[in-house]
Amino acid sequence: MRTTYSYLGISRLVCGVILLGGILWAPSRTAVLADSAGREYRLRLFETHRNDQIDVIYRRGDTYVRGALAQLDYFLRDRRTGRVHHIDPRLYDLLEDLTAAVGHPGAEIDVICGYRTPWSNNYLRTHTAGVAKNSMHIQAEAIDIRIPDVETSQLRDAALALHRGGVGYYPQSDFVHVDLGRVRQWCLDCNAASGAGAGD
Repeated sequence: MRTTYSYLGISRLVCGVILLGGILWAPSRTAVLADSAGREYRLRLFETHRNDQIDVIYRRGDTYVRGALAQLDYFLRDRRTGRVHHIDPRLYDLLEDLTAAVGHPGAEIDVICGYRTPWSNNYLRTHTAGVAKNSMHIQAEAIDIRIPDVETSQLRDAALALHRGGVGYYPQSDFVHVDLGRVRQWCLDCNAASGAGAGD
């Protein structure tokens, strides 16, 4: 006896298999959230003036690791006065995202300047160009960096694309300033076409 299958029956069968496969293979929302909650955020920094290094997991999921933040605060202390200030942890998220944005996730970052006391900032203003009177460094919301094997112009472009704050480009000194202030950009010692600004 010949068995006849209707088109409707076959369609229902195929849809059922596809649906079942989706249920079996698609990750649940709970699994995705669990994976996100368990993600570790890591920073590797090198302080160019003191030749110090730090390698620390500063965040797990949405929770910052308090002990790690304290280590980073000390690491990024004012190098002239030794004063420590609490750094806004969003700055660490920005750095972590920047390493990924330039294609080197988790890369070690060279730090030229972290926190700055008002005294240290005034000292720099009298000895160098491109230092703002009310620098974001004083508010512990800025950092000057470079990443080995990454052109500073590429690092600047990546920072600008993130739209997360101010970006200053210092090609002669070979570093990029990033901060958590309003979105803006400037360049010291660049031609007019590259953009100019008041400094960091």
